[in-house]
Amino acid sequence: MNKPLIGALLAVLFLGAGIAPATAATGPDTAEVRVKAVGFAGTVALSNCSGSVVRAPSSQPGDPALVMSNGHCLESGFPDPGEVVLNQASTRSFTLLNAAGRGVGTLRASKVAYGTMTDTDVSLYQLTTTYAQIKSSYGIEALELDAARPVQGSAITVASGYWKRTYSCAVDGFAYRLKEGAWTWKDSIRYTSACKTIGGTSGSPVIDDATGKVVAVNNTGNEDGQQCTDNNPCEVDENGTVTVREGINYAQQTYGIVPCIGSGNRIDLNRTGCALPKP
Repeated sequence: MNKPLIGALLAVLFLGAGIAPATAATGPDTAEVRVKAVGFAGTVALSNCSGSVVRAPSSQPGDPALVMSNGHCLESGFPDPGEVVLNQASTRSFTLLNAAGRGVGTLRASKVAYGTMTDTDVSLYQLTTTYAQIKSSYGIEALELDAARPVQGSAITVASGYWKRTYSCAVDGFAYRLKEGAWTWKDSIRYTSACKTIGGTSGSPVIDDATGKVVAVNNTGNEDGQQCTDNNPCEVDENGTVTVREGINYAQQTYGIVPCIGSGNRIDLNRTGCALPKP
């Protein structure tokens, strides 16, 4: 996982040496055409991670808003393999950012609507405010979750509210299984090498540059070239072949969350098409 404390220490070292992490990494593997300029509007900073205010295509202005981050960013700690957190009371606060990356207000959770590190690495907090209230108070719209699976080669931007930095690259491909320590994730997005995300970027929305919609949530990367250990995820294909890609980072797709969001933004794991793990 992109652990925030490790990331913070790394950032201090980088800045002390006069080398700042790239804010918009570019290179030969970066998609050449960027249709939309991706800013920070709708992203949030957590105490230890990044996140974003998100909505499903069917969400209504009067619905309580949702904040998405990683399961490993939950204030209660990493969920165990097979563990699902559902409708757990929370008063966690989030700093809402505008397009320029400036904090404009504080949002507060009423509960963890959903959280897990099994099959995916995601947390969804239900807020005490609605989308309409956020729009009225701050002029900021929620980011929409794309209901379609992302496509290899798509230009993407990882927008970190924690660091107020963006990382631009493309979808390099998909890992059938991504294994890190005790956890295994399915059909993960692999970035091209230009997205050099660091600790604290965990939970950042991964935004498709062409549509402006969220296609994934940033969560990990192989730091040291080790195989399948903490902070060193490995790819496992359908035949069990293990591949290690040192320095490459990953995200968990989010289109599968959309069918699980029902009326009133309620997480309903029994809805048709919902494949999120159940408690």
